Amino acid sequence: MRASRLLSILLLLQTRGRMTAEALAAEFEVSVRTIYRDIDQLSAAGAPVYADRGRSGGFQLMDGYRTRLTGLTDAEAETLFLGGLSGPAAQMGFSGAVTTMQLKLLAALPPERQAAAERLAGRFHLDPVGWYQSPDEADRLPAIAQAVWTSRRIAVRYESWKGEVERTLEPLGLILKGGLWYLAARLAGSGRREPRTYRVSNILKLTVGEETFERPAGFELAAWWAETSRRFEAEIFTGEARLRVTAAGLKRLARLGTEQARITAGVRPGADGRVEIVVPIESVDHAATDFLRLGDEAEVLGPPELREAMSATARRLAALYA
Repeated sequence: MRASRLLSILLLLQTRGRMTAEALAAEFEVSVRTIYRDIDQLSAAGAPVYADRGRSGGFQLMDGYRTRLTGLTDAEAETLFLGGLSGPAAQMGFSGAVTTMQLKLLAALPPERQAAAERLAGRFHLDPVGWYQSPDEADRLPAIAQAVWTSRRIAVRYESWKGEVERTLEPLGLILKGGLWYLAARLAGSGRREPRTYRVSNILKLTVGEETFERPAGFELAAWWAETSRRFEAEIFTGEARLRVTAAGLKRLARLGTEQARITAGVRPGADGRVEIVVPIESVDHAATDFLRLGDEAEVLGPPELREAMSATARRLAALYA
C-alpha cells in the first residue's frame, strides 16, 4: 500500500508540479506527517524531490525529471482498455487515436498481459445511451472538440428556450451525459465569466475562430460539472403536486425521474387501492405533460391550476376522439 502511494506521489508531482504537504495528504487521505515520511523515503531512494519554503511553497521534482515506468499490473492494463470508449471517441473524431493507443499498449505488454487486456475488451462493452434512445446528433462535435483542445473561440448560433441566439464562446470542456453531449463554455467579451452549459445538438451553426483564449486558472471540468448538476437538480423543481395513485401508477411515476423514484420507493396503496403522495414539479406545463403518461392510474388533486390543465387536456382529447 505504501509503495503504491509513493509511486502515486511521484506521478502527481510529475503531472501537477508543486504540491503542498496538505494537498498531498488530502489526496491520499493520510496525515501530513505521513506525507513528510513518504517524501523522505522518496528522497532516500534517489527521487529528486525538493521542498520550497514559504507561504507558496511545497514539494516538486527537479526540472526535466521524468519517471519511466516499465510495468503495469493486469488490473491497470485492463482498465486502460475498458476506458477506451470507442463510441464517444469516434463522435469526437478520436477513434483512430484510441485504436493506435490500444495497439501501442498491447505491444508494450508482456504476452500474458496482452491476453488479459484483450479478454477484458472482448467481454465488456459500455453503452451510455438509454433504452429507446438514439445517440445525440452531434455532427459538429469533432470541430468543437478541437476548439476545446486548442483553446480557440467559437461563434455559434444556438437554439435556446428563448429562441435562436448568436454567441461567441470560449469552450472549456465536453461532457457526455446519458447519451447527450454538453459543452461547458464562457461567454467571450462579456462581464459574465462563469461557465454555462450548452447542449451540442442545439448548436445550429458553428465557426471556429483563430483567436485563442486563456483558460481560467484552477478550472476543473469534473468538479464544475458535479456542482452544476447538483445545483440544477436542486433548483429545477419550483412547486409540488398532490396525487392519488394506484400501485400501477406508482411504478409509472417512478420512471419519470430519480426524485420521483425516491419518493415512491416503499409506498403501498391503502384499502381502496390508491395512496395520496406529494411529488415535486418543474412547472404546471411540464407536470401536465408528465402526468398524462400515468393515464387513469393517477388523479391530480392539486394545485388547482394543474388539475385544471389536466382536465382541459382530457376534454380536448375526448373531443378529438368523439
